[in-house]
Amino acid sequence: MSHINSQSLIYKPFEDGQETVVSEMVWEVFSEFEAPDYSSEGVDTFKEFIVPGILADKIKNEHFKVYCCFGEASLVGVLALRDTTHISLLFVKKKYHRRGIAKELLRMVVEDISKLKSDLRELTVNSSPYAVKIYKRLGFVATDTMQEQNGMKFTPMKMLMNVWEN
Repeated sequence: MSHINSQSLIYKPFEDGQETVVSEMVWEVFSEFEAPDYSSEGVDTFKEFIVPGILADKIKNEHFKVYCCFGEASLVGVLALRDTTHISLLFVKKKYHRRGIAKELLRMVVEDISKLKSDLRELTVNSSPYAVKIYKRLGFVATDTMQEQNGMKFTPMKMLMNVWEN
């Protein structure tokens, strides 16, 4: 099931074999926008999380679903959902910022979740310092103050699903 919008962007679920391109794109964006906020331990923790083989294993064995956005024949955005309720990755290449890609990826997630788990009422995320304002624009609210674990700084946030219901 692919979605195409007027900007020639193609939205579709992850397909087997795309773990390397997902890992490389996420690392590129993380390095530019997130890494400056983290210690070397945090950067290493994140890099380990997105190793292609580990990503592939998470997708196959840990209820990890990845949604992708392609533009100009390359991956430009990705959203990964763990256990149907928690956003683990949301990254969009700089050139594609402020075009609604994160919002469309999230809309796809909400649409899928409403089909799978109609009783689910909220999504959660542990937002990086950089992304807090982006998540707020998408309807998330902080549920606690910023924390740090394994060198990764994050603010726990949640979004009520009814924010996105028509």
